[in-house]
Amino acid sequence: MRIFLVYVRDDDYFRLLPPGLKRPRSDGRIEVMAFPPLGIQTLAPVLREAGHDVQMFDTCHPDMTEAHIVEAARQQCPDVFALSFLSTTSYLVLKRMAAALKGVAPRTPVIVGGPFATINAVKILEDCPLIDAVGAGEGEELLPDYLEHLHDPGVVGSLSWRRGREVVENPRRPVLRDLDRFPYPDRKTLPIEYIESMPLDVPAVLSLDRWCTVQTSRGCPYKCIYCDIPLLAEGMWRDRSPEHVLGELQQLDDEGYRSVYLTDDHFLLKRKRIEKICHGMIDRGLTLRWGCEGRVDAVAVDQFPLMGRANCRMLAFGIEAGTQHVLDRLNKMQTLEQIEHAITLAKESGIDTAHGFFLVGSPGETEADIMQSFKFAARLKIDTFGFNRLCCYRGTPLWKEYEARGIIDDDRDWHKWFKCSDIDPTVLPSAVVNGARKKGYVWLFLHRIFLRPVATLLLLRRFGKYMKWSDIGKLLWSPFRKHTFTRPPTLTAKMIDAGLSEPQRAKAA
Repeated sequence: MRIFLVYVRDDDYFRLLPPGLKRPRSDGRIEVMAFPPLGIQTLAPVLREAGHDVQMFDTCHPDMTEAHIVEAARQQCPDVFALSFLSTTSYLVLKRMAAALKGVAPRTPVIVGGPFATINAVKILEDCPLIDAVGAGEGEELLPDYLEHLHDPGVVGSLSWRRGREVVENPRRPVLRDLDRFPYPDRKTLPIEYIESMPLDVPAVLSLDRWCTVQTSRGCPYKCIYCDIPLLAEGMWRDRSPEHVLGELQQLDDEGYRSVYLTDDHFLLKRKRIEKICHGMIDRGLTLRWGCEGRVDAVAVDQFPLMGRANCRMLAFGIEAGTQHVLDRLNKMQTLEQIEHAITLAKESGIDTAHGFFLVGSPGETEADIMQSFKFAARLKIDTFGFNRLCCYRGTPLWKEYEARGIIDDDRDWHKWFKCSDIDPTVLPSAVVNGARKKGYVWLFLHRIFLRPVATLLLLRRFGKYMKWSDIGKLLWSPFRKHTFTRPPTLTAKMIDAGLSEPQRAKAA
């Protein structure tokens, strides 16, 4: 069968490419500041092993918009459209994509998947008649099974589907245990070079080296009230073997990648595994720089010195708050002392960038608590940081709490997300939270400038290698604007050339 695998992004952010990035590269690829669509990159080789012809699309590419994909469908007549998307912010775009594809191929099945789809499978089918099926959970077994049983979907575990006007939800299949049996992701087919940037909430370019993402484990056993990952993974954490991970890293090193980011929900969970991976990277002489995310209370924190020797250059921590009672309200199960210890050890171990994720506007948090979080951030040896307002998404413990309190109506609000400061009377009003956050940023920036001037200048110089100073200014000013910075940084032609190999630069010239 011919399968279209489409990753649907939530808005036009990645299509608003600066003029310098719209020029065709000598190898036919473009450069985009975005995290790669690892989900469809993982599924593509699995489907090919099952004998299917697969074409991938990522809507961040200027020639892979909805109109382009519809035209490709008109010309190639695929047998199935498989659409992947991340969250509620992409749902309306996904519905529009499904309608457009059905407009040119009304008889071709549309199946969707991803975290939001997993949590809302039945509701999506009830809401959108142009979607034929929803795959809940991981797709490596589910999607080939669905393609094999297109005319008998009732036998496909974890599939929700439409039988006439009835929506049927099949029993769930067990979560995948043996992650080593699947091939490595396909990072060659999409004609895109993804530019290395800060994770999630800081749109800052880190390098123009060849860069990609890798997932070495799945799931997280913790139950922070704002997170839906435990529900998606049934509270389990599963890992690939060190040997399998090292095989992928060796392949990436051989193919010219120089930086990778591990997208694991919690990489730091298993000490011996990390030890084997790091020693393997050192023994193989891998030159990859890498970064990851993890908890400050992880048992593997003591592996930071070894990780530094293995060329780990970034660690991102979910710090969330600078007061213990707010951490406890968020069910973080970590202490301020653990936060300080982990970050101090990371910097002492040679980690270039320690990033802190913070939340403001939590239930029961006061203005003084918010300011204390900024003061706590100033005391820590973190290099970069982001303070975002706490949001509530379906599938999280916080959503269930709000539903029980009558703040959220699940039948009405299932496809929405909310900033807690807009709906929860136990949270400071949004205007107050935003005002406190602005004051906190001013205090923190001044603290960094006057008390840590050398570290601050080195960080700005690092960003200045790949970003225009006007864009750095916009980034620093974004906390004080009504709307945050949403356009990707502009990269000059000189910066673009800096990311090309010598043969590529020669051809481009």
